[in-house]
Parts: sequence; structure tokens; C-alpha cells
Amino acid sequence: MMDKENSHSMFMGYLMWLFGFMGAHRFYYGRPISGCIWFFTLGLLFVGWIVDLFLIPYMDRQADIKYGVKNGVINYNLCWIFLVFFGLFGIHRFYMGKIFTGILWLFTGGFFLVGYLYDLLTLNDQILIVNKSRSH
Repeated sequence: MMDKENSHSMFMGYLMWLFGFMGAHRFYYGRPISGCIWFFTLGLLFVGWIVDLFLIPYMDRQADIKYGVKNGVINYNLCWIFLVFFGLFGIHRFYMGKIFTGILWLFTGGFFLVGYLYDLLTLNDQILIVNKSRSH
């Protein structure tokens, strides 16, 4: 069994919570279904968004348990920053060592936005797979 470590930052979670009515913090903590619900309902008409202010410590602990791999080479926070701000250019994919798809994202605007949305929904799992494969 692999040792676990702190994979997600509570500070980053609260920073993303500022845009949480669009689901940002829920995507960050690996909750893509509720992230989509928050996105389409404005955080359950802002009520769920306010409740999440108190749930972030719990979501942070759960993400650390699920995604924390000791000595993982890919930093979740940095990769999420790359996705959010430079995702259409594939910077997060280059960072994870996915050169071919990074080039594809670079020349197609995040594979015509579909790839960007896919990464928004699956980035935590992608990082976990890369970290597990490179930590041996």
C-alpha cells in the first residue's frame, strides 16, 4: 500500500470557492458530478455554495485520502492552475508528460473545448494515474 500525503490545498479550495457557484472548488476536489450541478444551477441557487464554505475542510481531507500519493511528481495545485488559466494551450498536459495531447490541445484550443471540459472533469484522476506510475 502506498503512503498518502496532502495532495490538495485548503487555501486553493477556498480560493476556488470564490467561483464555487460555478462548481470550481467541487471540480478541484474531485467531485465532477456535483461540480456540473453547481455549474448549471449557480451553486444550487447560491445556497449550496454558502454551505460549501463549511464543507471545504471535509472535501479537502477526502481529496487528500483519495488522491494523495507520497512522492508524486505532479503537483495537483500547479496542474489545476495550468488547466484553469492555460488549459486551452495544453500546458497542464505538457506538465503531466502528455506531450502528444499537449501539442493537440495547443493547436486545437483544447481539442475544440471538448478536451478542456474532459480535463476539467477528470484531471484529479489523470494526475493520480501519472503519480502512481512514476512513484515506483
